Amino acid sequence: MVWAATVTLALVVAASSVQAQSWRKRDQRRPAEPATPAVSVDKRDSIVTASGPFNDRPYWLGLAECGGIYFKLNVLYTNAAVNARVVKPDPKANAEYTRKLTAAIKVATTYFDGAEHFLMADRAIERADAVLTYDGQSRAAGQRVKTIEAGLAAARPCPVLYQACREAYPKQCARPLPAAN
Repeated sequence: MVWAATVTLALVVAASSVQAQSWRKRDQRRPAEPATPAVSVDKRDSIVTASGPFNDRPYWLGLAECGGIYFKLNVLYTNAAVNARVVKPDPKANAEYTRKLTAAIKVATTYFDGAEHFLMADRAIERADAVLTYDGQSRAAGQRVKTIEAGLAAARPCPVLYQACREAYPKQCARPLPAAN
C-alpha cells in the first residue's frame, strides 16, 4: 500500500515537472516584443511629402505613431507622479509630472484625432473602423518607448509632421497642437 502511494506520488511529481518544462520551453519561444502589425497602406492615403522620418508614409500612420508615443509618455509621467506622490513624497515633482502627463494626453488626443480624420476622409470609413486601423501602429510605437527621455527623443519630429499636416490638410489637422512641455 505504501509502495503504491509512493509510486503515485512520484508519477504526479514527474508529470508536473514535465508540464513545467513544456511551459518554460513555450515561454522561451515567445518573442521579446510583439511584432509591429503590418501597415495596410492604401493608394487613397494622403502621403507626407515633408522631409523627415515620416516622408513618403501615410499621414494617418505618422500621426498614429506620434499619438502612441505621447500616450506612452502620459503613462511614464503618471508612474513618475505616483512615485513622487506616494513612494518618495515630493510635492514639487508631483505637480510637475502631473502637469506633463496632462499635456501629453492632450497632445496624444490631437494626433489620434488627425489620424482618424485622415482615415475617414481618405478611405471613407467610419470613426470606429479608423480607430481599429491605426490602433496597432500607435500601440507598437508606444511600446518601443521605455523611458521618458526615449519618449521625448522619439516625439521630437512629431510637431514638424503636425505643422506640415496643418498646412497641407487643414481639415484633417484642424486642432491646434497643444504645448507638450
